[in-house]
Amino acid sequence: MVRVEPFTSAREQDALAYLAHAPYANVFLTYLILFDRSPAAQHALHLALDDRDTIRGIAYFARQIAIAAQDPAAIEAFARIGLAHHGEKMIVGPRTETAAYWSLVRHKHERPRVIRDRQFVMMIDRSLMLPYDRNVVARRARIDEWPAVADNSASMIAAELEYDPMRSSPEFTSNVRAMIDRGLWWVGESLGRLCFFCNVGPWSPMTAQLQGIWTPPEMRGKGLATASLGAICDRLLELTPTLSLYVNDFNEKAIALYERVGFKTVSEFQTILF
Repeated sequence: MVRVEPFTSAREQDALAYLAHAPYANVFLTYLILFDRSPAAQHALHLALDDRDTIRGIAYFARQIAIAAQDPAAIEAFARIGLAHHGEKMIVGPRTETAAYWSLVRHKHERPRVIRDRQFVMMIDRSLMLPYDRNVVARRARIDEWPAVADNSASMIAAELEYDPMRSSPEFTSNVRAMIDRGLWWVGESLGRLCFFCNVGPWSPMTAQLQGIWTPPEMRGKGLATASLGAICDRLLELTPTLSLYVNDFNEKAIALYERVGFKTVSEFQTILF
């Protein structure tokens, strides 16, 4: 018998140990437990526990739903919570677990806008890094560059997630500015022009997840993305043991870019968008 209880700080170490078995797949949940102390985030976290009070799964129910649970009974227990939850814009996580959860709630859920059925989770560490050209300046974005960062981030989201955040998210540009202030947006610069963009998303003691990866169309086909991403990874691996990301299985050009830098696939995700 598996039951669901709200997460409490008393179970923090047990929860982190559970998530550490799949550090790249579970970086978002690990980040929430370690670094997002807001009441809203903490109240959205739930644990699936068996009769011996052993953790069988961890889930987050907010505008984004994320589940880590290999036990089918835990996924079923989370589905009971999910059937009463409203307002999510995304369900994302390990492919098998996300698909199992969705199969249990889809009959009472609105139709998804987009399903990204198979996404590769990739990682890199210092030993996997491949040589790259040193013809690009890799650095953190400056606050005066926020319009370019916001415009290119919006273009990436429109291409990958099929919506325009400039229109649908009034806080989008302020969030970009805040992330630049925190040093989380990185750019590649070539001959005085910004040629590459990415940001650091959730992180843990094991890894930092790269997001928002985008090369402006006019800068493509020149080797600038490989040089930029290689240089950014080089810098960031001074701060974290590994880096990770996830990418749609049909995005062959992006996958080829990541492999040229040295990333390897370690697991698979699925994302359901509403």
